[in-house]
Amino acid sequence: MKTTQDLVTRHLDIWTAADTEKKTGRGRASGNAGSVYGIKKLRELILELAVRGKLVPQDANDESTSVLIKRIQAEKAKLIAEGKIKKDKPLAVITEEEKSFELPKSWEWVRLGDISSTVQYGYTDSANHHSRDVLFLRITDIQDDAVNWATVPGCSISLSDSDSYALENNDLVIARTGGTIGKSYLVTGLDQKAVFASYLIRIGNLSSTSAEYKKVFLGSVLYWRQLIASSMGTGQPNVNGTALKNLIFSLPPLAEQRRIVAKVDELMALCDQLETQHNNATEAHDKLVSHLLGTLTQSKKTDTPLSKRGAGGDLDWQRIAAHFDTLFTTESSIDALKQTLLQLAVMGKLVPQDPNDEPASTLLKKIAAEKVRLVDEDGLRTTAAEAEHKYFDWLPPHWECERLGNLAKFIDYRGRTPTKVNEGIPLITAKNVRYGYIDREPREFVTPSEYKQWMTRGFPRVDDLLFTTEAPLGNAALVDIDEKFALAQRVICFQFHKPEISKFMLLAFMSLNMQQEFQQEATGMTATGIKASKLKEIPVPLPPIEEQHRIVTKVDELMALCDQLKTRITQANQLQQKLADVMVEQII
Repeated sequence: MKTTQDLVTRHLDIWTAADTEKKTGRGRASGNAGSVYGIKKLRELILELAVRGKLVPQDANDESTSVLIKRIQAEKAKLIAEGKIKKDKPLAVITEEEKSFELPKSWEWVRLGDISSTVQYGYTDSANHHSRDVLFLRITDIQDDAVNWATVPGCSISLSDSDSYALENNDLVIARTGGTIGKSYLVTGLDQKAVFASYLIRIGNLSSTSAEYKKVFLGSVLYWRQLIASSMGTGQPNVNGTALKNLIFSLPPLAEQRRIVAKVDELMALCDQLETQHNNATEAHDKLVSHLLGTLTQSKKTDTPLSKRGAGGDLDWQRIAAHFDTLFTTESSIDALKQTLLQLAVMGKLVPQDPNDEPASTLLKKIAAEKVRLVDEDGLRTTAAEAEHKYFDWLPPHWECERLGNLAKFIDYRGRTPTKVNEGIPLITAKNVRYGYIDREPREFVTPSEYKQWMTRGFPRVDDLLFTTEAPLGNAALVDIDEKFALAQRVICFQFHKPEISKFMLLAFMSLNMQQEFQQEATGMTATGIKASKLKEIPVPLPPIEEQHRIVTKVDELMALCDQLKTRITQANQLQQKLADVMVEQII
């Protein structure tokens, strides 16, 4: 027993280091959703050790479980005689094949139905939020293993039915269907009459058993393996009362049940502390990274690019570079770094300016000339008012500012989307345009005839920029598809008058400032979106073309390094998760 306890406590570094993989959105940090993987495994381990008799020592002075079983049977017989419960058919004898592991000598295998007063389905009715004479407990009322009885609605139920379905403190209820199947709750804090809904099954309590220990069992691997094996239904999993009655249950002496519950409470409180400390540290780390990276983009200095900062350079970058190994240790911090690099790139702070570059004003004249030609020859209508430098007071020397409507032809499609078919011309929708790339999944198609009828505004070309105007708003990617394809609604194609600026424009579109501009210009109540008329007036910074090429090359280089670092972090975390899994297997 001491060895088992040592394995739990001696390797807390493994439990806390194995972090949960977090989903990130658009390359930016998305917070700390979900529990820490290692601590989650530790919780599972604690519950599994509890039901295997390995969490607390056995005491030879405890009343034997065989005597406890006789008392349980006597209590049930008394309740049957008093008409409080019905007599059930005897449950099958537990076979050797059903026994998952060897129990301590003082324990016994039983079935859950044998140690419960009732296994009963809930009452079918609709919630009544205007009357709370009889409360109506539903699955949705059970959150984080607790119920706020003050918010539980009432229901319309007769007096006799309310007696039949009445809940009591120390009853257990189990969700029997759908995504919450198996979720359980130990009824506590109930001080008025309440019944339970039909998607719950009530496991009635007996005074000769510990309801808290049963709740421990309902969190163990032993319980979940049986539940999954006995659930029914292909479209939606379902477990019935008969299956719950027949679950095999490892039953210790009553005194040991109470010791187990006390130890579980103690260790779960420790897990809560560890998780809180971990999350607080992670939150503080994220705030520190965000603050330090923010100093780079908020600074008005533009004379020293990031790539040139060093021992005698910018103090903000020195502070970050000096602690790089401790700052960028999580996926979220790497995502924040990537977003900062994008912002620095489009502010002229990533690579040095070269006075020998042809100024952006000359590039704008060439773009304007091409726009005039397109207006005269192709009837181009996408245009906007001239931009002014006041939009960007930080513009480096030789940079310019221009509105999107003067830089590109807008190709968008409105009205009914062509009918989708199983094969034909590929259709690129807003679902395919991700943050920085095009994902061909899901693959959708239109017929060649509808393609010709639909694509009347123009045809996207390689290196054109696709942009999602809503659901989701703001995703941007360069076209890398050689074959012809149709473009769906909610996607605008920017065909820049000078195609060589498209790669830098993608960086600008993905930068935080530009994303915020899109959100500010968006309208709509349920699904916010941005109109082409708003898009064309948005100003963007424009460097000399040679500097654009240097910026794009540097961003590609640094993003690749970030991805390599992120991969190493992911691999290290996966290793920690495997270590946590191995520790669980070793202890059990």
